[in-house]
Amino acid sequence: MSIINFGSINIDYVHRVPHFPQPGETLAAISFEKGLGGKGANQSIAIARAKGDIRHFGQIGQDDGWVLDILKDAGVNIDKVAVTDTPTGHAIIYVDDHGENNIVLNGGANQNFTDDAIEAALAEANANDWLLFQNETNNVDHALKTAQQRGMKIAYAAAPFDAQRAASIIPHVDLIAVNEIEAQQLAQASGKPIDQLECDYVLVTKGEKGAELRTPSGTFTSASFKVDAIDTTGAGDTFLGFFLAELDKGTEPEKALKIASAASAIQVTRLGAASAIPTYDEVQTFLETHS
Repeated sequence: MSIINFGSINIDYVHRVPHFPQPGETLAAISFEKGLGGKGANQSIAIARAKGDIRHFGQIGQDDGWVLDILKDAGVNIDKVAVTDTPTGHAIIYVDDHGENNIVLNGGANQNFTDDAIEAALAEANANDWLLFQNETNNVDHALKTAQQRGMKIAYAAAPFDAQRAASIIPHVDLIAVNEIEAQQLAQASGKPIDQLECDYVLVTKGEKGAELRTPSGTFTSASFKVDAIDTTGAGDTFLGFFLAELDKGTEPEKALKIASAASAIQVTRLGAASAIPTYDEVQTFLETHS
């Protein structure tokens, strides 16, 4: 089976800072890096590096062909990525000395998807293929409708998080991924405990406390691996990408959680988002030494 990621593509401008700037403060950056980001692109690269079959459906501006090179080199199928007149989306990211981040996002080309483009991108999808999407693109409702008509399974990375929006989408998806705080907000917005949501898979990441997967057949948990984190940007995207790739391969949920936990543990020990995502072989080596 394949995973089609209706996903954002951003350029990340990452400034490492001694602390987050206060209102009115001008702060000198310790270092600066420019690279590929966006929750969609991060997740596609994670799926590819987990040896999943991934096709990215997205849009970029005319001056950023290097983005396509990175996606392709990572193993992502880019046939459904369009080059448009609208500039590529971008994120301004501050990373402090504790590895925490602060992000300002501009949607750019991620906000210009038409009904026709969505229908064309999903025209060859098969029943039981996955559609993955986030909250960084427009016209999500039409993508959901089109995917359902084709019998696809649907995974929702509910970020940037909007509790009311997520609660309204829940009945239409097979998997939703949230963090622990978002899970509490989602339960409040939906009026239902997390384990009673109308969704086959509810994936809740908990940072240093690990992760859990709630399914109709039970709840599966995975502890986190203790590492020295230097940058948490993209950790959740790495986790979801590896988890969904394993789920699509037919891996048992508990094992898929452990593999995803290992992948995100490696990722946070490196600077950057997409560039920090490990390969499948690196994850297997990590698991062998941390069993």
